[in-house]
Amino acid sequence: QVQEVESGGGLVQAGGSLRLSCAASGRTFKYDAAGWFRQAPGKERDFVATISASGGTTIYADSVKGRFTISRNNAKNTVSLQMDSLKPEDTAVYYCAVRGAYESYASRYVDHYDYWGQGTQVTVSS
Repeated sequence: QVQEVESGGGLVQAGGSLRLSCAASGRTFKYDAAGWFRQAPGKERDFVATISASGGTTIYADSVKGRFTISRNNAKNTVSLQMDSLKPEDTAVYYCAVRGAYESYASRYVDHYDYWGQGTQVTVSS
């Protein structure tokens, strides 16, 4: 059974930092691109960041560029999202996702991803 499990969410004040991690089990994902998305109440799931299978390409949403950093450790089957200078508008449930089927190219599109974690809540207070 393929499973992605996120951790690291929580409550933080504006300007603070959090680090999200996602551990994949049941399969190796070193050949697949991965990404982070977020969903605020009443809104659609939005792209945050993506990383290619090799880690050589990263793409960020304009709203987080310069504040968030995506990385991966293929030996440990993990992908992480370092979030700095957090703002109240970053409050959402954050999901990690893996493309699957040896799709190695980074992508910002929700429907390009086959495997999803259960989500972790990030709340930024003003």
